[in-house]
Amino acid sequence: MSQHIGRNDLPSFNGMHAENSIIMKAPLEKVFETAADLSLWPKILPHYRWIRFLEQSPARNVVIMAARRKWIPVQWTSEQEIDRERKEVRFHHLKAFTKGMRVVWTFTPIADGIDVKIHHELKSTIPVLGAFIAEKIIGEFFIRFIANQTLDHMKRYVESRYGS
Repeated sequence: MSQHIGRNDLPSFNGMHAENSIIMKAPLEKVFETAADLSLWPKILPHYRWIRFLEQSPARNVVIMAARRKWIPVQWTSEQEIDRERKEVRFHHLKAFTKGMRVVWTFTPIADGIDVKIHHELKSTIPVLGAFIAEKIIGEFFIRFIANQTLDHMKRYVESRYGS
């Protein structure tokens, strides 16, 4: 089982860090539960090809996720933890090029709606070129693009169904 980490527990290190955010105008509980429900993602996020559950429970899942960055298919295995008390959804990537990546989704009520942030952290284990590969290729080319698509499409979905 992975270590429980939250937004304030992410380690500081020289590696890839990406943060994406968007304001969603819908009730906190609806936004949070939509983000936590991986079975919904391929239905509402067109860049997600599929998600297969290897283990499934109300608070923890192990999944293989398949998305695309424009025409490039990507796939990874991840453990998901759903912390309903702290309103966080955490992922720990278990396989593929992003093995070891920690991802934390946070949901903060503000005057305009819910500030949804996705924090990604990855320390590369490849010497010399590792930091470049982690930051430029994995972080900028793949992670930021896919995370922005995820937030944009999720916003459209929750606001059209539950918008205030």
